[in-house]
Amino acid sequence: MPKLRSELSGSLAEGAKIGPGSPAPTRSRSATLAPFRHRIFLAIWIASLVSNFGSLIQSVGASWLMTSLAPTPDMVALVQAATLLPIMLFSLPAGALADAFDRRLLMIVAQAVMLIASAVLTVFGFLGWIGPWLLLVTTFVIGCGAALNGPAWQASVGDQVPRDVLPAAVALNSLGFNLARTLGPAIGGILVAFGGPQAAFLVNALSYVGLIAVLASWQRPSAEPDLPPERLLSSMSAGLRYVWLSPAIRAVLLRAMAFGFGAAALWALMPLIARHLIGGGPLIYGVLLGSFGSGAVVGALLSTRLRQLTSAEGLVAGSTLAFAVGTGVAGLSNLAFITAPGLALSGAAWVLALSTFNVSVQMSSPPWVLGRALASYQMVAFGSMAVGSWVWGEFAHANDLRLALLVAAALLAASLILSRVMPLPKIMRLDLRPSHAWKDPDVAVELDLTSGPVVIAVEYRIAQQDWAEFMQAMMQLRRIRRRDGARRWTLLQDLSDPETWVERFQSPSWGEHLRHHRRTTFEDRAIELKPMSLHRGSAPPLVRHLVQRHEMPSEKRKGVPVPQPRPELAPTSVGSMLPPMPNAGLPVVNAAAGEKSE
Repeated sequence: MPKLRSELSGSLAEGAKIGPGSPAPTRSRSATLAPFRHRIFLAIWIASLVSNFGSLIQSVGASWLMTSLAPTPDMVALVQAATLLPIMLFSLPAGALADAFDRRLLMIVAQAVMLIASAVLTVFGFLGWIGPWLLLVTTFVIGCGAALNGPAWQASVGDQVPRDVLPAAVALNSLGFNLARTLGPAIGGILVAFGGPQAAFLVNALSYVGLIAVLASWQRPSAEPDLPPERLLSSMSAGLRYVWLSPAIRAVLLRAMAFGFGAAALWALMPLIARHLIGGGPLIYGVLLGSFGSGAVVGALLSTRLRQLTSAEGLVAGSTLAFAVGTGVAGLSNLAFITAPGLALSGAAWVLALSTFNVSVQMSSPPWVLGRALASYQMVAFGSMAVGSWVWGEFAHANDLRLALLVAAALLAASLILSRVMPLPKIMRLDLRPSHAWKDPDVAVELDLTSGPVVIAVEYRIAQQDWAEFMQAMMQLRRIRRRDGARRWTLLQDLSDPETWVERFQSPSWGEHLRHHRRTTFEDRAIELKPMSLHRGSAPPLVRHLVQRHEMPSEKRKGVPVPQPRPELAPTSVGSMLPPMPNAGLPVVNAAAGEKSE
């Protein structure tokens, strides 16, 4: 089935050019082919192009086969739903795995799963054993492989090329997919017309071999992490928490959900458009898909210029309206030469909308959670398409095919009202590198990564005239702390000394607290420094780390002296925990010992 998820990585290039220090447009265009100078990128790009051709050819075979096995609109729409549903279900676990393990190995496993499923379809097709439910099950398995592959694929481009050519590399990946979509469906239509659907399945199975071979030969650089990988459920929870507590990402996901649901009608019902509204065969179906792909290529080529002319909100609103027009044309037309331009318009709108959503997510996510943020976007965007495919198929089955397309077009147009309620964030270049401003504290007891919960208390001295400003700053800091993993955050005021304020929060374990330190970015520092700038004490805010004890530590019970902390758990003093203060040179408080040092 089509590797629609490849488009999700298609426009990081455009987003990455935005902001201070970005290259001039002319220079960027001249460097478009620079990633091809890196052999591994070139090899993977070519192998992926072949694989994309195979997937798009198979999409024609599977969708057209279903029109013969079970020609009702709901069953035909389920082919698209079976492709997209795994992305909704498994993208987040795949994103967590991509952030924690070898992305190259994950991609090989994913490609192998899709190869096996395609081979089963091929063999059963030649034997004549394929029924509608077997087709849906194998299509679902292929979708599972795609869900596993997506986040690892998007996050691995930076391992293939240097950072200075990363934007061009991602743009070339998008271009490769859209080139395949331009010709792949037409080739698929020819194969199905002359060799049957099993010929399309065979071509797709063979298309995975080259990519697996290239990935197996890739010596991917790896760095030894200073902390073990998070557990899968904890990692998924951290990713969801980050997305939900990031207003910019949350708005993107909700808008992508609305767009995906409405756009699903055209994708899911396209085989029936070719067969029933136009009265064509598999070749016409391939031509319609090729028209959609041609529009997508044009949209990708125009996207950079359009981003310079309008905002993200304007681009998505225009794309949504254009897709609605294309869907309406497909619903009203009986002629291929009228339907095809409408589909081309929808293809351009499709790429522009998804690329804008993608850029917004990528530019708002730091490296430690990038795979999970992109997976959340995939889950929402393609999950809404999977649900929409089923809903529009049922609607067309119960009512009328034309009516379903027209209602979907009207719903897309009506969704423009969301631009007032949930406007998209401006695409900005944020410095999301780890700031390393918070150093790991000294400890005087033996801890392991599971020790905890750990309670952190930060004591401020705030003059009365600054209380309102301090409270406002702390509410912003609260969101940052919770987004990065803090729990049970509270702000306390001393009743006997009202100028003493204590920020208190908790990490579930010592290991989670160390990870919290590594998640703070340079972009967060301005928010962290604001309440600290209001601190009136003669020393920086006092920071205490406390571990919850349910019983006496085992070393004490046995009468064994408390061991010195391990180097990896106690690299620095707590005095360096906080970012640099303007009043440098004042006495520093060692929170562990409660002493002052000059």
